Amino acid sequence: MNQLLEDKVVLVNGGSQGVGAGIVRAALREGATVAFTGRRTELGEKFAAQTGATFVRADLTDPAQARGSVEQVVAAHGRIDCLVNAAGLTSRGTLLDTTPELFDAHVAINLRAPFFAMQAAVQHLVDRGAPGTVVNIITSSAHGGQSFLAPYVAAKAGLMGLTRNAAHAHRWDRVRINGLNIGWTDTEGEEETQRTFHGAGDDWREKAAKTQPMGKLGQVDEIADFVVFLLSDRSGVVTGSVIDWDQIVFGGLD
Repeated sequence: MNQLLEDKVVLVNGGSQGVGAGIVRAALREGATVAFTGRRTELGEKFAAQTGATFVRADLTDPAQARGSVEQVVAAHGRIDCLVNAAGLTSRGTLLDTTPELFDAHVAINLRAPFFAMQAAVQHLVDRGAPGTVVNIITSSAHGGQSFLAPYVAAKAGLMGLTRNAAHAHRWDRVRINGLNIGWTDTEGEEETQRTFHGAGDDWREKAAKTQPMGKLGQVDEIADFVVFLLSDRSGVVTGSVIDWDQIVFGGLD
């Protein structure tokens, strides 16, 4: 890739670690001015110092702060051209044991936050009469997922539908909105999830890799490169697509 995002202002919500952090790095490499959000000030400021990106502290579960993340970037840089919604909650819950509080927590970060961040970003682009791009990081589990991910699947499936709805609504505004259904990915968050919920040991990555067709888990840098492509003009007119970035072929049976 070669400066695919030159002269673009990019906001990555949930960009202080994991997939979001990888997207921040890739967007910077491709010439963008990049801001990112996170809830933990120390972590965000440290990552900003390492990369040169701008840290915006925000609790995205608050709709006002989700909208405000966009407004702060516009205030600092004069505009926003690209938005990535990469924040996510993956805590476990089945249909039978999920509490209303857990359900609401998943909806707040996995669906409501991207809704209101997109609302602010698209309104800004429409007001400017300018083209722009949005990429929502979703999950392959949105197709149905594991039984222990019921509230997560419910919220992310909503985000999949929202992605298509918003793309259809704003295609004539030249705002392209796409989603990425990522599969099992090697991140700091997945490390914590495996140890917390599945009793995983130090060799969990090696064991997990052996269960995958390609012999490895999804890698953050590979996802980040794909996202940068979708944000850039090189992805052409593509909008309303939710791409399965996974080793599973959904609908395929052995």
